[in-house]
Amino acid sequence: MKRIKLVVAYDGTEYCGWQVQPSGITVEEVLNRELSQLLGEKIQVVGASRTDSGVHSLGNVAVFDTNTRIPPEKLCYALNQRLPEDIVVQSSCEVERDFHPRKCYSEKTYEYRILNRKIPLPTLRRYTYFYYRDLDVAKMQRAASCLVGEHDFKSFCSVRTSVEDTVRTILSCTVERTAEDMVNIRVTGTGFLYNMVRIIAGTLILVGIGELEPEDMPGILQQRERSAAGPTAPAHGLTMIGIVYGGMG
Repeated sequence: MKRIKLVVAYDGTEYCGWQVQPSGITVEEVLNRELSQLLGEKIQVVGASRTDSGVHSLGNVAVFDTNTRIPPEKLCYALNQRLPEDIVVQSSCEVERDFHPRKCYSEKTYEYRILNRKIPLPTLRRYTYFYYRDLDVAKMQRAASCLVGEHDFKSFCSVRTSVEDTVRTILSCTVERTAEDMVNIRVTGTGFLYNMVRIIAGTLILVGIGELEPEDMPGILQQRERSAAGPTAPAHGLTMIGIVYGGMG
């Protein structure tokens, strides 16, 4: 028995998130089905990030155990021939049996993309959040810098979560206008709460239009109330960029 690590990219538009659930097809469900048929074994993958419905990924990580004789590095090619076009395994390799994608130390990076112009572009509608009001990126960056470090992010967590410990560490949080019409919010941290990045994005948008000031951000953290922060930005603007593990990619 060996443990295989997959790096998985997907367009989340047609999926009800990563994790298997009773209603609606998910990325995890598709991987389990196709791997089981390919290998002739009952396969259940374990994912690093349980992305929400509509969220995209360039590098989510999943592992599974198998007795297959297919070389680990070749598994991605065989699997990709079976997967739908909106799910593609970028790489596959064997890892230590005790490697767990959620329990090992990791640094996860997410990016929230905002199409900031007066008129939407249909070719970007799946992967960016269209926002027509002008955004002050300099103010947004000042506010974002207040989130770096270890903080209690209860104000930036969905009230639907059952997590008791809401302290998380953000390693970097940047806001850049990467093109004339595109504003990217990129957040790297060692762990995230439910809807945390999308709430950060929604709050930074309020800073960008002047409804909040950068100086308000520490107070929002201190209140530890969901109502203190901004709205949850739509899922389709969010992409998981990738995950880096201690001692491995």
